[in-house]
Amino acid sequence: MSNRKPLLELSPEDFILFLKERNINKFHFVYNSKNNNIISSHDELLDIVDFLMNSSRDFAKHEGLFFELDSDYDVIHSASVHRTNRGQAAGGVRFWQYETMQDFITDGLRLAKGMTHKNALAGLWWGGGKGVIANNQALDKNDRELRKTIYTNFGRFITSLNGCYVTAEDVGTSVEDMANIFTQTRFTTCIPDSLGGSGNPSVPTARGVVNGIESALDFLDMGKIEGKTIAVQGLGHVAVPLITFLFEKNVKKVIACDIFEESVAEAKRKFKDYNFEAYVVDKEDNSILYQECDVVSPCAVGATLNSTSIPNIKAKIVCGAANNQLAKVVEDDRLLVDNEILYVPDFLVNRMGIVTCANEQYGYVTDDEFIHQHYDKNWKYSIYATANQVFSESKEKNIPTGEIALDMAERLSFENHPIFGHRGEKIIDSLIGG
Repeated sequence: MSNRKPLLELSPEDFILFLKERNINKFHFVYNSKNNNIISSHDELLDIVDFLMNSSRDFAKHEGLFFELDSDYDVIHSASVHRTNRGQAAGGVRFWQYETMQDFITDGLRLAKGMTHKNALAGLWWGGGKGVIANNQALDKNDRELRKTIYTNFGRFITSLNGCYVTAEDVGTSVEDMANIFTQTRFTTCIPDSLGGSGNPSVPTARGVVNGIESALDFLDMGKIEGKTIAVQGLGHVAVPLITFLFEKNVKKVIACDIFEESVAEAKRKFKDYNFEAYVVDKEDNSILYQECDVVSPCAVGATLNSTSIPNIKAKIVCGAANNQLAKVVEDDRLLVDNEILYVPDFLVNRMGIVTCANEQYGYVTDDEFIHQHYDKNWKYSIYATANQVFSESKEKNIPTGEIALDMAERLSFENHPIFGHRGEKIIDSLIGG
């Protein structure tokens, strides 16, 4: 053991070997609010407890972190539950590659916290959570049968959590994957429409980003989207419909990039009749943000807005669909202000995925007012109106937009569900025998 790397420095694959040597298939970390400590399921994992207790930036008294080894492949399933005052933790499941266990756990922490704020700011009676599956690079993640097995197993894992977390679609997860999850659990949204769900939430998410861009342009008296040049980072599920909407609104040009050659090639084919430029970049290349343009739209991974990238941004507006865009929430939020860049907080503008699928159980109506009100400039809590309120307070108080939006979301997130109260915490207590 003395020659082994610290647990958090292990790759997920090496960590799985560590667990198998100790016959650990499931483990958890649950926050005890009475004693302000974390309960670990296994003493062998106390190093992770120490990390969480000393990770003030990422660990924000998350109510529970749950993990399970896939029974067929060497991948790890996880569910991070942040805060459940407003209802069960809700958020998508991400299928992604991680270099270390620290990267894997930290991503779940940040994403779950972001969902708390997103759901609260959208007025949903849901808490915040996130599922993450750590991909094993030795596996072919494009193999349909492999994916079917992994996501079916993930569905069983979600059922074992008794409903404290309700999963959905996220980066790396498809509608077909959601159907496989649904075969094993009722605790999921974003179910395919063929099974009674709302389907892929990417299109409404993209429409919400457009609303955010329009609000920012209006606030800065820059006119309409028509005639603007916009740079989009990423060409995934949200970015492609976003670009479609932008061209429908007659933007002058869209510049985009992605780390996958096939995504760039497909986008070039789709938008061949428009003023569209796209290129392939390395994973850490943020140069798309430095383009001469009116708006930059991060729609890939998080933490692209940082002390290195922000001073090089020439656009006046940053508004995109990616989660956790700020690498350092406080410092980078202020740095955007200092560089005279108007930032539309991601958890405010990318709400429409969860808005569309969160309440599937209540059925569907044509032109659903509970959906369309989020796009309505005149509704007090719409994306446009909320963004405008955030911009105004930010200017008046000289406080960064992210901080203003976060304070609003935090206050809302502690409101207990009007019927069930803080039930998620009780579910977690029952899971661990509390």
